[in-house]
Amino acid sequence: MQNGTANGHHVARPLVPGIFAPIPTFYQPETEDLDLETLAKHVVRAAKAGVRPLLAGSMGEGVHLTHSERVALIKAARVALDEAGFETMPIIAGTGTGSTRETVELCKEAAAAGADYTIVITSGYFAGVLGSHKKAQKAFFKEVSEKSPIPVIIYNYPGASGGIDLDSDTITELASECPNLCGVKLTCGNVGKLTRICATVSEESFSSSYPRSNPDAPFLVLGGFVDFLLPSSYANAHGAITGLGNFAPYTLVKLYELSVAVHKDSSLLPEAQRLQGIVARADFTIAKAGISGTKALMEKLYGYGGLPRKPLPPIEPEAFEALWAHPHVQDIVKTERELSGKTAS
Repeated sequence: MQNGTANGHHVARPLVPGIFAPIPTFYQPETEDLDLETLAKHVVRAAKAGVRPLLAGSMGEGVHLTHSERVALIKAARVALDEAGFETMPIIAGTGTGSTRETVELCKEAAAAGADYTIVITSGYFAGVLGSHKKAQKAFFKEVSEKSPIPVIIYNYPGASGGIDLDSDTITELASECPNLCGVKLTCGNVGKLTRICATVSEESFSSSYPRSNPDAPFLVLGGFVDFLLPSSYANAHGAITGLGNFAPYTLVKLYELSVAVHKDSSLLPEAQRLQGIVARADFTIAKAGISGTKALMEKLYGYGGLPRKPLPPIEPEAFEALWAHPHVQDIVKTERELSGKTAS
């Protein structure tokens, strides 16, 4: 059982299906020092909607953070969640980097800081060697998961790992062979791959044949986009880790709930399809604006967001105005306001 400590007692924080948001890292405008107060505020905002945090991932600019900054984010988020009454909400921390050695070091530091799970991207700097070397790809995740004190999620994101795209056979083999792996995030967006992986790991026999090191951390298959959340539920997937969760959390949680409920009540399918359409269009449009676009939308909606760390550029003002005015964005903003009970402009 994954345990943390809150107010002097142990707290279980199981990894369960649902919606997770890769939380942006917020900075002081002049110095680019961490703005932990805003981070705490935002993590709690998402938690109140039922969205769980992932810190120092791609959206959180993990590659721009020092070891001590990653630790500071985790500690600040844990305190904020506990103080807001979310003691049982787990924290996932991004711990991927270049070498196996440093990745393990980051996993250990994340665990000590209060993270419950880690997510590790494929090492991609030397993609010319690793991209075609399945044995080395598997050895990386095997060693990291064996040496990490907390369970590890595989992060398959070819765009941020030199184009390396783990195939379904590699991922299902890792899931079977590494009991401290607790899932995969598919930012490749490959629905066929998701279906093939689920055909193995979502079978009832998998958990008994290949038990996890931590029984509270089953192997979850999570989309890296939320534009196929409803279809993925029919493949027995487990939700999504999506940047859209930062400013449409109530909408995504509602869509996830419908995606689960529709299997018992088919009359809900039209509403689930309608909501999936709104979400899919917004996900497609907003994802193209990247981190700076997401932060600018949060600034518009919440009054905080700020800029990414250099050398990432801010979104150009005219590009943001076009993004904000886009019907796909306005549709999800309207839906979020309705579902969250807020109608203010």
